[in-house]
Amino acid sequence: MQHTRYEIRIQGLLDAYWGEWFGGLTVTNESDGTTTLSGAVTDQAGLHGLLREVGALGMTLISVNLIETHEPK
Repeated sequence: MQHTRYEIRIQGLLDAYWGEWFGGLTVTNESDGTTTLSGAVTDQAGLHGLLREVGALGMTLISVNLIETHEPK
């Protein structure tokens, strides 16, 4: 299975507990008033599901960045 890591940046600050709600992603509050959700996503369907949740919660999506992709050994 391929491992793909993403950073999803949203407007506003979130508490750390949101990480579990977003499938175990790491929540990092940035000094500019944004939050970065980062971590491994299993596949494109999983990524789209996370993005739908961001929208359903009324959060403003700023960016989605692919950090790394690699095949396990």
